Amino acid sequence: MINRTEQDIMKNWQLKEPPVVSVCCTTYNHKDYISEAIEGFLIQETDFPFEIIIRDDCSADKTAEIVKQYAEKYPNIIKPIYETENQFSKGVKPMPVVYKKAVGKYFALCEGDDYWTDPLKLQKQVDFLENNDDYVITYTDVEAFDENGNIDGYVGGATRDLESVELQKAFAINTLTACFRNVIKELPPEFQCTQFGDLFLWSLLGAYGKGKFLKDIKPARYRMHDGGIFSKQKPKKIFEMQHLTNLSLYAYYLRTKDIYLSQFFYRNSIYYSFLLYGVFYHMVTVIRITITRLKNFIYL
Repeated sequence: MINRTEQDIMKNWQLKEPPVVSVCCTTYNHKDYISEAIEGFLIQETDFPFEIIIRDDCSADKTAEIVKQYAEKYPNIIKPIYETENQFSKGVKPMPVVYKKAVGKYFALCEGDDYWTDPLKLQKQVDFLENNDDYVITYTDVEAFDENGNIDGYVGGATRDLESVELQKAFAINTLTACFRNVIKELPPEFQCTQFGDLFLWSLLGAYGKGKFLKDIKPARYRMHDGGIFSKQKPKKIFEMQHLTNLSLYAYYLRTKDIYLSQFFYRNSIYYSFLLYGVFYHMVTVIRITITRLKNFIYL
């Protein structure tokens, strides 16, 4: 366990409360990884207070015990949530539960199997957002790795600035690096249907400003392993998740009467549907619909 004390972390805080940043972390069966994630939070050097909210979704291993050890050592910083039953299996998305407890002006995200490497990450991100009102989110680069070491050629999220409309189009961002304004007070009902909650969130944030890539922050470490929700999924499963995510965004923008974005996500959903089911499936579907309409016309 890291030797840095709670007093060491808090000594330069100009205010004691409320926290300026809420570090939001979700974890499940990450006993071999969670310590690196937590210590990546605890190395942060800031002149403002931050809180660390860690939600364990009833892990079957010793993840919760490890979280408890850190929470006992850093009681004024770490605020754990321990589920007594696994909620993900019941359809409950992990991060919104954390958002409800978080009170920071800004949110920073990182799951329990990834970790940060730069002790000035939060300070640099907050400084930028404090001085640039037209930006809503900041993010950095990542290094992907697995049990064999770094993965060369890994293509992650954006490594450039993004305009508001690009965010609204759910442009990919390295989620474990994101720090953004706490402006989404309630997630819309369509969020419950999405498969990639982060892409849905970036789209919502785009209504409030632009995205800034901060290249002077050391890359965060993105772990690829068999237990990851996304990192080692098969292409067909990824297409399915993208298809459903685009459908949920289409439904949201259709309901809010944004014609441009609803049509954009509708086209995207069709694209992933073709990748998922193939051209033949769609040809058969169109033929069936045509025949049904012809029959209805004849009977009329």
